[in-house]
Amino acid sequence: MTTDLRIAVLGVGMMGADHVARITERTKGATVTVLNDYFPDKAEELAATIPGCRVINDPLDAIADPDVDAVILATPGPTHEKQLLACLEAGKPVMCEKPLTTDVATSLEIVEREAELGRKLIQVGFMRRFDHEYEQLKDLIDDGTFGQPLLAHFVHRNPAVPPNFDSAMIVKDSLVHEVDATRFFFDEEITSVQIIAPGSNPNAPEGLKDPQIAIFTTESGRHIDVECFVTTGVAYEVRTELVGELGSAFIGLDQGLIRKQRNPVQADTGDGRKIAGIATGDITPSFVERFGVAYDVEIQRWVNAVRRGDNVDGPGAWDGYAAAAVCAAGVKALETGQPQTVEMVSRASIPGA
Repeated sequence: MTTDLRIAVLGVGMMGADHVARITERTKGATVTVLNDYFPDKAEELAATIPGCRVINDPLDAIADPDVDAVILATPGPTHEKQLLACLEAGKPVMCEKPLTTDVATSLEIVEREAELGRKLIQVGFMRRFDHEYEQLKDLIDDGTFGQPLLAHFVHRNPAVPPNFDSAMIVKDSLVHEVDATRFFFDEEITSVQIIAPGSNPNAPEGLKDPQIAIFTTESGRHIDVECFVTTGVAYEVRTELVGELGSAFIGLDQGLIRKQRNPVQADTGDGRKIAGIATGDITPSFVERFGVAYDVEIQRWVNAVRRGDNVDGPGAWDGYAAAAVCAAGVKALETGQPQTVEMVSRASIPGA
C-alpha cells in the first residue's frame, strides 16, 4: 500500500476518541476517513475537526464503505460480534478493543469464521504487550536469562471505578489484562482459576467485592497470583514480578525494569561477607498515562502490518477467545468460591486459528 491506510473508527467515547487523536496526530501512514457512534452528534463534532472525515450512522455501513480500508472497534462489547462478522465478510482488517465478544461461545464462533477465511484479519487490543517493560521482560524470559520461569505475581490497582461497576466486571474488565499477560509471558494456556474475595474495602460501592485475589494455574503447572483492587483511592498501579530459577524481575515501578540475578563473580565486602547477586534498574521518562506509549506503538504497528498485507501484529482472535474462556471460569469461581477449570477447545482442532 503506497497511500495512507483509511480507517473507520466505530465508537468515539473515551477510547475511540483517543484512538482518533492518536491516528490523526501521531500515527504515520494512516488517516481517519469515517466515524460512527451511537450518538451521531458526538461523531459529527469530532469529524468536523478532521479534514475529509465524515460520519456514517449505521456501523455496518461504515465497515462496508469503499473509503474504508480497515476498522477500529471501540464500541461496547455486546456489539462486537456482529461488527466483527461484518469486517470478516468485507475482508477488512480490524483492531478490536477488548473484549473480542462478551461470551465464550460467540468468541469461538469468531475464531472459527476467521479460520475459514484463511486470513488473519482480527487483532485484539491487549496493549500491554506493546509496553516497553513488558516487551523487555518477555525477551529476558525467552532468552533464558532467568532459566526456567517458575511463577509470577501481579498487582492491578485503580483509584476508582464507575458506579455501575460490579464484582464480575473486576474479572472481565480488569483481571482480563493479567490473563493475557500471563499467556504472553509463559506461552501457554491457563487451565484453572480461583478467586478469593477477602474483606471488601469499606470505601468500595455497596456490594462490590473489592479487592479480589486471583490464582491461575497454567498447562505446565506454573502458579500466577494477582491482586486486583479497583477502589484504592490512591492511583493507577500495575506491577509484575517474574520469578525464575536463576533470578527475578520487576516491571511497573515507574523506574524501568528492575532486575535481580546471580552474579557469577562474588564481590567481597571487606568484612567477610559475600555479595552474590546484582540488581539493576533503568530510569524511564514519566508517563501521563501508564500505557499511553504502548497504545501508540500498538496502533502504529497495526497500521504498518495492514499496509504491508500482514493485517495483524499482536494478539489475535484466538487470544481474545482464550481470555473470554478464562474470565468465564473466573466469574464462576467468584460466584462459587471454588477453583474452576477453564473450558476451551484445543487450538489444534481449528486449522488456521
